[in-house]
Amino acid sequence: MDKITILIVDDHTVLRTGLKLLLEAQKDMKVVGETGSGKEALQLAEDLKPRVILLDLSLDDLNGLDILLELKNIDPQIKVLVLTMHDDEGYLHKVLERGGDGYILKKAADIELLTAIRAVNRDEIFLDPSLTKAILKNIYNTHRKETPEEEEEEEEILSNREKEVLKLVALGFTNKQIANQLLVSIKTVESHKARIRDKLNMNYRSDLVKYAIEKGMINT
Repeated sequence: MDKITILIVDDHTVLRTGLKLLLEAQKDMKVVGETGSGKEALQLAEDLKPRVILLDLSLDDLNGLDILLELKNIDPQIKVLVLTMHDDEGYLHKVLERGGDGYILKKAADIELLTAIRAVNRDEIFLDPSLTKAILKNIYNTHRKETPEEEEEEEEILSNREKEVLKLVALGFTNKQIANQLLVSIKTVESHKARIRDKLNMNYRSDLVKYAIEKGMINT
């Protein structure tokens, strides 16, 4: 079994050591590098080509959000899981806009972190449960004010069901979770996702998330 290769980027040495011990104890994970420097993180990402990068937003030398953009430029296939103390929907919004694959708080339990790593490795987006609840509440309780022209234009692009699927995809729901939520089969969900990608001409999940945010489907 191929192990999930991981690069840890955090300027707290003790935390990096603890994370390394936790991850190395997993049969399906391997820590290939660690650093507390943003500049070194960019170089290691290029040299080591890890599958997943655990990235702290608060580093001494570079802004974490800028690093996230640079990492995606180095290799769009790298999965960047932000590990942060910022319990803030605003930061989450910025991470998703820049193509982040996951957002989890440092206070999360070990099992949640392991779940998050495995999820982003499967090309899913993982959001910290405490923030996901708030976003879901906003989605279903907040209504955008649109002109009839805007509503008509958006209708021509995606159907109502496709919009529902896109919202859940953007929130990191798996195909099975989306199927359970909408009471349809997994095959139907996959068909909807394929049509959404074709209509929007978007292949990466990060692009779909950005589109959902821009269209007000996810309101933070």
